[in-house]
Amino acid sequence: MKLNYRPEIDGLRAIAVGAVILYHAQITFFGFQPFKGGFIGVDIFFVISGYLISFIILKELITTGSFSFKHFYERRIRRILPALLFVILVSLPFAWIYLIPSRFVDFSESILYSLGFSSNFYFHYSGQEYGAEVGGLKPFLHTWSLSAEEQYYILFPIVLLITFKYLRKFLIYILIFGFIISLVLADWTSKNYPSTSFYFLHTRMWELIAGSILAYFELIKGHRSKNKSLNLILPFIGLILIGHSIIFFDDKMHHPSFYTLSPIIGVCLMIWFSNQNNLITKILSTKLFVGVGLISYSLYLWHYPFFAFNRITYFTQGILFNKILLIIIILLVSIFSYYFVERPCRNKQIHFRKIFTLILIVILSLIIINSYVVFKNGKISYVYKKIENIYLNNDILNENLRVKSWKYANNYPQKFQSLEKIKVLIVGDSHSKDLFNVFIQNSNLFPKYEFLKYGNHWNNDSLSFDEENEVDFKNFNKSKIFSKADIIMISYHFDTKKSFDQLNIFLEKFKSKKKIILTSNSNIYLSPKFSIFSQLKLTLFDYFLIKNKKEKKFIDRKLSKEDKNEINIYYHENLDIEKLDNINTKLKKLAQKHDVQILKKQDFQCKMNEKICFGVTDQGKKIYYDNYHYTLEGAKFFGKRIFDINWLKIN
Repeated sequence: MKLNYRPEIDGLRAIAVGAVILYHAQITFFGFQPFKGGFIGVDIFFVISGYLISFIILKELITTGSFSFKHFYERRIRRILPALLFVILVSLPFAWIYLIPSRFVDFSESILYSLGFSSNFYFHYSGQEYGAEVGGLKPFLHTWSLSAEEQYYILFPIVLLITFKYLRKFLIYILIFGFIISLVLADWTSKNYPSTSFYFLHTRMWELIAGSILAYFELIKGHRSKNKSLNLILPFIGLILIGHSIIFFDDKMHHPSFYTLSPIIGVCLMIWFSNQNNLITKILSTKLFVGVGLISYSLYLWHYPFFAFNRITYFTQGILFNKILLIIIILLVSIFSYYFVERPCRNKQIHFRKIFTLILIVILSLIIINSYVVFKNGKISYVYKKIENIYLNNDILNENLRVKSWKYANNYPQKFQSLEKIKVLIVGDSHSKDLFNVFIQNSNLFPKYEFLKYGNHWNNDSLSFDEENEVDFKNFNKSKIFSKADIIMISYHFDTKKSFDQLNIFLEKFKSKKKIILTSNSNIYLSPKFSIFSQLKLTLFDYFLIKNKKEKKFIDRKLSKEDKNEINIYYHENLDIEKLDNINTKLKKLAQKHDVQILKKQDFQCKMNEKICFGVTDQGKKIYYDNYHYTLEGAKFFGKRIFDINWLKIN
């Protein structure tokens, strides 16, 4: 039995790659992201691959009684490697220009693992959470799925051949058993070891086996469904299941798991019950869907490097038009890649030996280049040339400073210890973490007080004033930590009407229960712009050093007193005073309305009469890791400032 070309499967590929691209593009309409479950497109690809590969292998086994590994892997090599290598080669210069040393090393290591069909292991063991912000800066994170699929291509034909030869009558039962075991493992592992479940083959195999089961029944029966009624209805239901998952799933759910069964069943329904006479099949077989499906592999390969370098360079900056323009560019590059790389390399008129020789040369070159990058610790990048000898005492990676700041707060015990001290409970968002770090690092300066922060875990369980918070307020009221607190100190980034409204409700609810101290917003500084460094999310401190490097020729560990003073003046010059004053005026009015004390953070963050705002500590360390959050060193510095000016006056 021959596997006839089925255009609707290319149409399914178009849906899969479209969902993935729109998910990674993070397109939003009026604050709503309609494709937040688009990652499910990868799972659709797995089912399609399982179906097509199993059909090819089983058909050859049934008709000839044997299987040619040589021809099978030749087809896989022609299909997978040329386009992948082309994308890697084109991406390398951009990595050299835009990536800082540590990320350049990560980039090169991910390529080396991709060439060894094992990047899924690399991203798992390097602790990369898929969908996380940092993951968006890794140009080849998406190759984890190619590696998982390639591992399947290596193992599955061997298992299938052995099973077919010696346990042929049990083949379908073994497939079903493998499907069930893999699915159960996926569900359990997703809840207990989510990274393992996401990246590894054993928890993805059930999706590939789902396609294998379809291929088995089609070959044994000699046809797919012939029931006209089911052929009319079930592809439509399958499309609904897929569409529902793309729109309503999100990256907070356990995945892959029993939840993932929904879109997988949807794909199976569309493959098995599709018929040239039903509407869904006709739509998927149109030139638009088939055309996108044909270039879907190139689209998948190109989209992630484009989006990663876009995030690094801030090309789109969240602008919808720029995102659409970027998607059009990705589409055009993918069309070029398909016609000038994919198709020629799959053309059997070109002898495989020529293609294989070229592939080996490119792979060897990539191994040498990327091994050299790793050996040099990435210190050959263009960015490194611009920052070498500047950052010896401070960390250029502000993300590292952010993580350290949160870890310090998150590792602190979540209950009051002292019976004699005044217990101060700090509530709010990440700015409550900042103020908590200020006091905890300087606890010896405030012996009368014991400080705790309400909610840790990277802001996930903090008290937010930007949402309808009736339930959270009730939970807060019932908490033991609240009942034992003497003072509630609010530290939050108030910026929206909703946040002021919720603060008003909070003060009304709790002012009679506890003494409340409201703190003003932290200073807000303007964002520096510097294209090749945008990935670093530069602070004003960073920008000042880089901008003045040629003139001053200093390194940050030898900052003179004059240098530090100039940095502090620079911070004052870039203080968004108008916005800050507007917000703090509103907070002051709310404090007066509810008769609660308010403390102004600007008093310890600046010396306004001297026209300086502190951006560097006495030891030459940066105080902020972004426009307003404190580093640990910054928090320690501000704690001493608070003590020196007697800022913590409690009426």
